Amino acid sequence: MKLAVTASDRLTVRTTPIADPGDLVSGLPHPAALAWIRDGEGIVGWGEAARLHLPGGDDRFAHADTWLRDFFRTAEIDDPVRLPGSGPVAFGSFGFDTKSPDSVLIIPRWVMGRRDGQAWLTTIGDDADPLALVHPPQPPTTLHWHDGGLTATAWQDAVATAVTRIRSGALGKTVLARDLVARADAPIDARVLLARLTDRYPACYTFSVAGLIGATPELLIRRTGDQIHSLVLAGTTARGHDPADDAERASRLFTSPKDREEHSYAAEMVRDALTPLCAELTVPHEPELLTLPNLTHLASPVRGRLHSQRSVLDVVAALHPTPAVCGTPTDTAMDLIRELEGMDRGRYAGPVGWIDSRGDGEWGIALRCAEITGAHARLFAGCGIVADSDPAAELAEAHTKFRVMRSALEG
Repeated sequence: MKLAVTASDRLTVRTTPIADPGDLVSGLPHPAALAWIRDGEGIVGWGEAARLHLPGGDDRFAHADTWLRDFFRTAEIDDPVRLPGSGPVAFGSFGFDTKSPDSVLIIPRWVMGRRDGQAWLTTIGDDADPLALVHPPQPPTTLHWHDGGLTATAWQDAVATAVTRIRSGALGKTVLARDLVARADAPIDARVLLARLTDRYPACYTFSVAGLIGATPELLIRRTGDQIHSLVLAGTTARGHDPADDAERASRLFTSPKDREEHSYAAEMVRDALTPLCAELTVPHEPELLTLPNLTHLASPVRGRLHSQRSVLDVVAALHPTPAVCGTPTDTAMDLIRELEGMDRGRYAGPVGWIDSRGDGEWGIALRCAEITGAHARLFAGCGIVADSDPAAELAEAHTKFRVMRSALEG
């Protein structure tokens, strides 16, 4: 594999404690922002000390991990804070498909973080004022919307075809995604979207990596030392119009055979993938309900202890792609996605997150997101398809999932 790398000649890294910066997004001086934030805590970055582009391939996570280990090993690191996310950090986003050439890792020149009542600033190289605003954030204006790869009717036809294949016994589940495209009158500032997402969805993981911006509810993996934590999400309903409607929808979701089947595929895959890596692993026997401002999900929190000091990317490689974003069996579901979706997902539904020089990190699945390129935004939404899926209901679910990024863009 040939890796495309840009980097400064030497990494000299200095982390210093700072006073609480308040809102992390408000401290970002540049629209090309890097971020991973939940409940007001996390890390943000800007500038580039190094960037790695990875072509497709089954070994892309291993190559990324090797490159980072080598890169961090040669750095001179002064980090008295020593919390997950302090010191040098790489933000990353991987393509969903192994054939995708879109995977990228970025080591920013500046990282500001807050965790467990402590805040810090990490600087690589020149420590000139990192908080000097390039220009203030400007909200997107005059958005023009149109379909992406498939119209709504064509996508429903794709869902119907997938259901037929599933009922024939070819596979148990697949996940079909749609894209929606918007064009603004001026380049879209990531900071505006991040501010709106962190304010409206504080319980989600709000992220920004190389133009991919979103707020995902799904934690693929967190590694702190030898401890790992994952959150399996599969099975979804929109929130109700009032408390009674909300409770009724949640009850229907929890008892729905279709959604419980979809969730069991995802939970069993995570168990099977993590068992060889862990000395201890706890997976709930049945899911719980996770309630977000716009959606309710079936959720299974998973915890474990790794056999050895593996990095978080080792675990990401074992888990991706989960049935929650691909289907089962994986290879058959992936082939059907390539056949029916009518688009390239790029980094949508791929792993997104960060890793530090200790191998700690947090990675989610890039859901409820958009890829921003200048004045253009490409939004994504996917739905799990099983034997009793209804194309019209799946289209309605996709529209509901689009609302997160549509509202972030529209104000």
